[in-house]
Amino acid sequence: MNKLVIEGGVKLKGEVTISGAKNAVLPIMAASLLTDDACVIKGVPDLRDTNTMIKILRSLGKGVEFDKGIVTVTALKNTNYVADYKLVSTMRASFCVLGPLLGKLKKAKVSLPGGCVIGVRPVDLHLKGVRALGADISIESGYVLAKADKLKGAYIYLGGVYGSSVLATDNVMMAAVLANGHTIIEAAACEPEVVDLAEFLIKMGAKINGQGTPIIEIEGVGHLHGVVHTIIPDRIEAGTMMLAALITKGDILIKNVLPRHLGVLIDKLEEAGANIVKSNNSIHMRYRKPLNAVNITTLPYPGFPTDMQAQMMSLMSITPGITIITEKIYPDRFMHVSELNRMGAHIQREGPHAIVEGVKALSGAPVMASDLRASASLLLAGLAARGKTSISRIYHLERGYENIEEKLGKLGAKIWREKE
Repeated sequence: MNKLVIEGGVKLKGEVTISGAKNAVLPIMAASLLTDDACVIKGVPDLRDTNTMIKILRSLGKGVEFDKGIVTVTALKNTNYVADYKLVSTMRASFCVLGPLLGKLKKAKVSLPGGCVIGVRPVDLHLKGVRALGADISIESGYVLAKADKLKGAYIYLGGVYGSSVLATDNVMMAAVLANGHTIIEAAACEPEVVDLAEFLIKMGAKINGQGTPIIEIEGVGHLHGVVHTIIPDRIEAGTMMLAALITKGDILIKNVLPRHLGVLIDKLEEAGANIVKSNNSIHMRYRKPLNAVNITTLPYPGFPTDMQAQMMSLMSITPGITIITEKIYPDRFMHVSELNRMGAHIQREGPHAIVEGVKALSGAPVMASDLRASASLLLAGLAARGKTSISRIYHLERGYENIEEKLGKLGAKIWREKE
């Protein structure tokens, strides 16, 4: 097993191109299960998670080729409806095969999911949604068993304790596109990744309206066809690179990014005093003056993304003043706090709040990644810290950031791998 080693204190400078969105491509790959035709998906990042989804699709009877960012999915003769524990347990997003399997085959057996350990992440909204469409659901030996003679359109309210659910919206939308009649999803997730999935389904022949709003309407169709589609840029990778420029007092031009997907992050960074120049598909981040502390509350889109909370905490840890970060999506998503404190940060957790007192500098230290975004926060901290930082369990980082060492290295970062 490898660890990532960073020699901090280098101002990052140059250009970086953002990869396709992990959180968009995984459900879109799953949606290829809805047709027997070939689907070509472009801009696919080479990540642990995308390769896991390829294995899942192959296990379900699909032919899948992945070459130079293009995934081609074709149908084979034998179709399987069982998504195995060994694969699904490693990645939560793989649970989104439930909807398309149920929609196409009218039956599915899907292992309960795994993924990052960031607190309770139940699948009750997924099951509520497909039940409303007429599926019989049972849970046996760690698997969700779903079957239906036919699916029927329905009104479905998908609001949860912590707001809307992206994956539940994805699953219900994919099950409903082949159901008989009209479906209304209220309290639907509005994230750009949900919109990208809807656009993919529409290209396949689905009838969907309202994507990007809290009410999505779907008119079921009898058949979907193959499609060619390009994935949207990864807004979380883009946001991480924006913070990399600021935390290292650098100057980075970030290409292949849609600034409209990062409105709240841009607003918060400008409130903190950052200089940001936006165009249609790029963001120029240039450090000009010390930042000031700003408070953050994570909320469903278009609110501040929970997937940027840990990275923002790293930046605020060396920003003068007091920052209060409130986590309203996953209240237990603070496993990076203790590791940042090992590097000299002053962070105290109080329930769903983290109180961050900015310090003058962080010091390099051996730290351990607990989940995908925590690993990104430690990476940012290591880039800014004095001395060497070594990050263990970097397989978390590999789940969501394509060629991150190479990209940062081209910006001047001193970063390399060593065996543990």
